[in-house]
Amino acid sequence: MTQVVPERARAEHGEDIVLLAVPATGAYLGVLRTATAGLAARLQFTLDEIEDLRIAVDEACAILLAVAAVEAELSCRFTVTDDTLTVEATVPAGTAARLPSGESFAWQVLSALTDEVSAQVINGRVAIQLTKRRPAGLGPMLMDV
Repeated sequence: MTQVVPERARAEHGEDIVLLAVPATGAYLGVLRTATAGLAARLQFTLDEIEDLRIAVDEACAILLAVAAVEAELSCRFTVTDDTLTVEATVPAGTAARLPSGESFAWQVLSALTDEVSAQVINGRVAIQLTKRRPAGLGPMLMDV
């Protein structure tokens, strides 16, 4: 089941937070790619930047699916500010929970498509965080939808 989990609409620093949880299977990655594109469009990223983010989220989630526990849920937390979209995807770790090497092809893709990428294993969960910023000087573009 796909869920939209409500959280305070505006966090303490003025961010919008969107939480999505889907079954950790490839069949639901389209939901996360679509959410990514919609939020990136809200920040008025270019079409190329939106597509880069969709690919990056897809790649990060594919990495997580490979290490997820059986019948796990894949959670994505989207944090939207006036000029930044941050996506943190997490899954409960299975027995083979290890992060990709910084030299791996998958990690190189994530690094090329986003401004920042990090990964960690904390309390039995594997997380990958991606951040994309709009170029400086474009001013706040956050629009209510």
